[in-house]
Amino acid sequence: MSYNVTRGYAAERERTAIRAAGGEAGKRGFQTFEDLEVYKAAREFRKAMHALNRRLPEFEKYELGSQIRRASVSLTNNMAEGHGRFHYPDQIRFFLHSRGSLEELVDDLNICLDEKYLSSDGVAKLKEQARGVLILINGYLRYLRSRSSSVRESDGADSNLIDELDNLLPL
Repeated sequence: MSYNVTRGYAAERERTAIRAAGGEAGKRGFQTFEDLEVYKAAREFRKAMHALNRRLPEFEKYELGSQIRRASVSLTNNMAEGHGRFHYPDQIRFFLHSRGSLEELVDDLNICLDEKYLSSDGVAKLKEQARGVLILINGYLRYLRSRSSSVRESDGADSNLIDELDNLLPL
């Protein structure tokens, strides 16, 4: 999965927001959280993190492994719970929590790399997958904010943070 962050960046951001919101399906009416592209990508990443968890050394399965399981479940649980909320600010808050869980998982990948539980290539592949999920989460947050008329003005700083995160080098 590659992302063009130089030429056509605004158009790519718009396509990302549409994909994250479920693509053309969003025009057909009601969607469940399972229809969201962002949820589908996060679910695949959660599966990959659970597979990593099964490869950890025995002595890490109850410490680091437990943390990875909780954070990866939190990633998709917050998406589901946020989608079930009626108000956009509530939905936004849950997707921000989901994004935090994703960042936590990236740090767990750094631990796996530092402790040599996984090869650098394996970590790089998982980080690239995490970056794809991050881009979709940020796109969906942008979509939710564009639909919301009641998001506090202080959330503008968070919107700038989203733009900065999108411009970062790959994870």
